[in-house]
Amino acid sequence: MTQTATGKLPTQTDQHDLAAENRALRARMAYLLEQAERNHSIMTRHQAFDLEIVGASNFPELIGTIFRVLPVISELDSVTLTLIDEDADIRTVMLKLDVVFEDFPDLIFVETLDELGFDLGRRNAYSPTPKPQLGMFDRQRHAEPFPNAPAGLQSVALVPLLRNKRIIGSLNLGSCDPTRFTPSLGTDFIEHMASIIAICLENVISNEMLKYIGLTDSLTGVYNRRYIDRRLLEEIARARRQQYPISFMYIDIDHFKRVNDTVGHGGGDEVLREVAGRIKNELRTSDALARFGGEEFVVLLIDANLESAAFVAERIRASVAGSMIALSLELQLSVTVSIGVACLEVGTAEGEPDAIARALIERADDLLYYAKEHGRNRVVSTRED
Repeated sequence: MTQTATGKLPTQTDQHDLAAENRALRARMAYLLEQAERNHSIMTRHQAFDLEIVGASNFPELIGTIFRVLPVISELDSVTLTLIDEDADIRTVMLKLDVVFEDFPDLIFVETLDELGFDLGRRNAYSPTPKPQLGMFDRQRHAEPFPNAPAGLQSVALVPLLRNKRIIGSLNLGSCDPTRFTPSLGTDFIEHMASIIAICLENVISNEMLKYIGLTDSLTGVYNRRYIDRRLLEEIARARRQQYPISFMYIDIDHFKRVNDTVGHGGGDEVLREVAGRIKNELRTSDALARFGGEEFVVLLIDANLESAAFVAERIRASVAGSMIALSLELQLSVTVSIGVACLEVGTAEGEPDAIARALIERADDLLYYAKEHGRNRVVSTRED
C-alpha cells in the first residue's frame, strides 16, 4: 500500500479525498475536451460559411446566405444587416438589376452614419476604429437595428462593418440568452467575422455597380441594348413556362435631326433624357425601358397582351406630345414620338428564343416605320394594308 508524504499509510479519508480529486480532474478534462470539440465544430462551420459568402456571385446570393446560414451556425435568434447608402445609390442599382428587397426584411438601409442606431465609440489615437457594442437588448434603443425583433430577445451585439477604417454599415446579432453578449465578452471572433462579411459586401456591390454600368445607357440612365437583348431571352423562356404574353414597343423621336440642328447636341441630349423620363413614368416596375441608340427606345412589357400594350403606348405618346420640353427659361421644344407595338401571345413562343426575339423586335420595328410613314406621332399595333 502506498505511503503518504509523512511515511504513514493513507487513511480511508485520504483515499476518499484522492478519489474525489481524481474524479474532479477527469470531469474537468471531459469538460475541456467537450469545449474543444464544440469550438472546433464552430470554427469548421464558420470556415465553411466564409467560403460560401466569398463565393457569392451577386448581391441577393450574398445577403441570402448571410441571413440563412449565420443564425444557424452561430446559434442566434436574430441577425440583421444595416448598410449606409448615401443618396440611395446601392438601392437604385440593385432595383435596376431586379433585386427584390421584400425578400430580405432584415436588410436595413440608412443614409448617414448617425442613423446606424448605436454608439460607434470615440475614435482617437488610442482607438482608431470603433469597437462592437454588446449588452442587453432594449426595444426602444435598438428599434432601428432590430426592426423585427423576435419575442424574448435578451442580448445583442452591434458590430461595425469596416473597410479601410471606413464604416459601411453594421452586422447586428441578437440572442434570447441574456449572457450571450455581455460588455465583458471578448469580441475578436465577431470582429473577424464582420470583417469577412464587409469585404464580401464591398466586392459584390462593386461588381454589381460595374454590371449596372455595363447594362445602362450613360446619357439617359435607362438600360442599353445589351441588357434588353439578354432580358428578352429570359422573359421569352419565362413566358413559355408560365403561359403569359409579353409585348415589345419600338419608339422613335420624330424629326430628331431637326432638334439637334436647332438646339445643338447638348439640347438634343436634354430632349433624350426628358423623353426617357416620360416613357418611364408610364411603365410598371416589372417593365423594362432601354435606349437602342440614337433617338430610338424600346420597352419590354411583361404579362401584357397587344391591346393593353397599345394602351400603354398611347399613354406614352400623349405624355411626350402633351407638354413642351423646357431647355431653358427662354427655349421650349415640342416633341412627338412614333411607336410600333408587337406582342408574343401565349402559345406562340415555340422555337429558338434567339429567333423568336429577333422576330418580335423586327415586327415592332416594321410597325414603327409604318407609323412614321403614315404621319408620325402615332401608335401602330396592326397594319391596315
